[in-house]
Amino acid sequence: MLLFPIPAYFMLRYTDNIQLADFFQLDKLHYIPILLGIELGLFYACIAIVLMNTGLLVKERAFQKKMLQQLNMNMGDMLFLSLCAGIGEELLFRIGVQHYLGPIYASLIFVALHGYFDPRNWRTTLYGVLVTPFIFLIAYGLNYFGLWFCIAAHAAYDLLLFYVYGKRPKEVNYE
Repeated sequence: MLLFPIPAYFMLRYTDNIQLADFFQLDKLHYIPILLGIELGLFYACIAIVLMNTGLLVKERAFQKKMLQQLNMNMGDMLFLSLCAGIGEELLFRIGVQHYLGPIYASLIFVALHGYFDPRNWRTTLYGVLVTPFIFLIAYGLNYFGLWFCIAAHAAYDLLLFYVYGKRPKEVNYE
């Protein structure tokens, strides 16, 4: 995940002469956009959790829960993976892909590459349709709040879903 931004940086470096500090938007690294991003990410993760607990998406929830539990992550692992995804994917898509294709196409490609537009499984596609507005909000938030808002929203969303679906049930010792 942390290698994802490298091609985006080099493309922007050589096509638009973007410097490293501008690529990371270090001038926009402020706590207000980060807090707003965390708030958006947690809010939308709660919406996703509620929707995943509906009868329509029970199989998708079970699949994600099983997959995440097999990773046997502790809270540190969940935080690390959430930050890696937030930083790596947002630098690639928001700063790189979105620069060339705009927010709508970059967002649709983002959701599609995550496998959420699956013509073989309408329930997975339904989840993709449900998560797409969140990705649009992040994409358009880049212009108003900057990259760090996008990273915070993405990382917070992932972290809450990792926590809710990735925590393993406690084993009971009957001895």
